[in-house]
Amino acid sequence: MASSDPTMATVAGRYAAALFEVARADNALERVERELEEFAGMLHASADLRRLVTSPVIAAPDQVKGLSALLHRAGIGGITANFLSLLVRNRRLFAVADMIAHFRALLAAQRGEISAEVTTAHALGAEQMRLLKETLRAAFAKEVSVEARVDQNLLGGMVVRVGSKMIDSSLRTKLNNLKVAMKGIG
Repeated sequence: MASSDPTMATVAGRYAAALFEVARADNALERVERELEEFAGMLHASADLRRLVTSPVIAAPDQVKGLSALLHRAGIGGITANFLSLLVRNRRLFAVADMIAHFRALLAAQRGEISAEVTTAHALGAEQMRLLKETLRAAFAKEVSVEARVDQNLLGGMVVRVGSKMIDSSLRTKLNNLKVAMKGIG
């Protein structure tokens, strides 16, 4: 049966939806969410893990060995470990970051939340994060789940993405706009 949900049109969306359904049926959504977040953090922090995940030249048995050792050490098991192992066997591990993002979106939708991706030049403090969440909650009249990222190339300010909406108040963008405006003067 075809779905009108654009998320389901992608491989990552279909895998995430399958994981979501299995986790929901097993009453393990929170555990799977926690373990996926831990794996995403490890993926973000380790160039070697990113290479293991994305390199097409690493054979599947080698990926299985490396991933199994990592998951065992991190204490990630059950549904999440089985899911990641399935990705290796099906040679889809390269798309795990997108699958995690789709899983987060499905979880947020079930909770009645919206997801916001916030990129700043410097890490936000607890008070700044609280104020940002309050502002977004007031603007969208829903609970907001914020995924914060740091990109020092922004120089200052922030970029906020909520669904298809983007608010770019970064210093980099303002300087680029000024540069374009100055070229038009001369």
